[in-house]
Amino acid sequence: MFDALGASTSASVDVIPLGGVGEFGMNMLLVACGETALLIDAGVMFPDPDLFGVDLVIPDLSAIERHRIAALVLTHGHEDHIGAVPHVFGRFDGPVYGTPFTLALVAPKLQEYGHDPGDRLRPIRAGEEVEIGPLRVEFLRVTHSMPDCLALAIHTPAGVIVHTGDFKIDQTPIDGATFDLHRLAELGTRGVLALLADSTNADRDGFSGSERSVIPAFEEIFSGAQGRLIVAAFSSSVYRMQVLVDLAEQFGRKVAFVGRGMQHVSQIAMRLGFLKLPAGLEIRESDVREYPATDVLCLCTGSQGEPMAALPRIAVDDHRHVRLAPDDTVVFSARIIPGNERAVGRVMNHLARRGAEIITDSDKHVHVSGHGSGEELKLVLSLVKPRFFVPIHGEYRQLARHARLARLVSPGTTVLMAQDGDVVRFDYEGGRIVDRVNAGRVLIDGTRSGEIADEVLRDRKHLAGDGVVVPVVVINSRTGEVESTSEVITRGLAVDPKHEDVLRELPTLLRRTVSDAPAEERTDPGLLKERVRRELQREFRRRVGRRPLVLPVVMEA
Repeated sequence: MFDALGASTSASVDVIPLGGVGEFGMNMLLVACGETALLIDAGVMFPDPDLFGVDLVIPDLSAIERHRIAALVLTHGHEDHIGAVPHVFGRFDGPVYGTPFTLALVAPKLQEYGHDPGDRLRPIRAGEEVEIGPLRVEFLRVTHSMPDCLALAIHTPAGVIVHTGDFKIDQTPIDGATFDLHRLAELGTRGVLALLADSTNADRDGFSGSERSVIPAFEEIFSGAQGRLIVAAFSSSVYRMQVLVDLAEQFGRKVAFVGRGMQHVSQIAMRLGFLKLPAGLEIRESDVREYPATDVLCLCTGSQGEPMAALPRIAVDDHRHVRLAPDDTVVFSARIIPGNERAVGRVMNHLARRGAEIITDSDKHVHVSGHGSGEELKLVLSLVKPRFFVPIHGEYRQLARHARLARLVSPGTTVLMAQDGDVVRFDYEGGRIVDRVNAGRVLIDGTRSGEIADEVLRDRKHLAGDGVVVPVVVINSRTGEVESTSEVITRGLAVDPKHEDVLRELPTLLRRTVSDAPAEERTDPGLLKERVRRELQREFRRRVGRRPLVLPVVMEA
């Protein structure tokens, strides 16, 4: 039997957000039907400043072990959608579907982590479809801040589920590839079971604007720049690159891509035809010094103040090839991600010390968001007319605002406010949240040992807050008596008279602690270390109110 939407009354589909619902980044969604499951996106989140030594944050992947993952489908190539692909890739043996540009960004990530993609990377294009078990996935063109982005129409036995991916409605896209509103409306007319839509800018009114809207501001900047022009942007902002390349040609400037990320993405974009440079316009970053300052445009990474990116190094004269002069102009053509304000502020201060003119989005319209604002979200809701609506991609306040828009546009739509880990089930009874799975986060130390355990992070926070004390005790291996005056090494302790008093008395405390220990404990270095650690921590806590990390060293003579 079938219901009004043509869905089988015996079918059910589970939709489980594992990341990206209630937070920005870490986007990952699982869709399960019968014995088949597919993942939509596998993204990362960049860590907060208090996550010491953490390079990336990815979703807890334990929930996917309960399902047979048949495929991974990628909506586009931003890090918050593809950054965790290397961590997921080895957990299933099916294909990875994505547009050519997205897969070109994914392939080197897999190789970096030692994965051989083989024939598992399957390029697809807007308008195509793939069969994955009982699911048929249709790929729809959407506009965003980078090329080759997709929404998904997942045809399931229970009905059609539309997943927008990240989007805005750009009526005049740089590459001419427009949002497929026509197909979205067709699906809405035929009946859509559920819509899962990007909520990032749900709390912004109006329209986000076209990528072309930054051109007038940059024309003004180019015409007024007296020296070298340096523009910092996200390396994935290929449309912004194209705007700047075109203006560089118009104003007679050579273009240098500065920073590994900018060079890597620009090369991929040129190879695939998404970025077009006239012959002779590009120069190497090592050649920047060979040209007059008024003849050069540098496109560089570092708009978020990342210490090792190009712009922060340029700002402190630490870049091998690019040096600032007082007449230079530096443009921040990106929004500041929340949490990065202090880092960006430091970079701006260094730039100002070197006499550069600094331009941000608050000065001129040099950046436009890639996510749809309120009116665009309303348009999608009115075209799709879903029975059920699940807001995704955003913190709870954005999800709640998007839910209010949905009730305003379509009072008959049922809103399901899911969170990471909620199991949203669609079947002949309708749609509802029926269960929860583990949906935490995993901390990744990308340069060292992979996943970071909670106790490691706790130790790092401990060290940052209270410092470390290393007491070195030399004992007689036969008698267990202290052989010489103990040495105490400290790092990260605040300069305070209370600390100085305790540190001055520590050798006496150490000798007394060893003397008071039972004989068998004095001749067991492991037991003695624990006694020393416990006594010193108690002393610091009692007299100073701090808990430094105590790491005793017991040496036998």
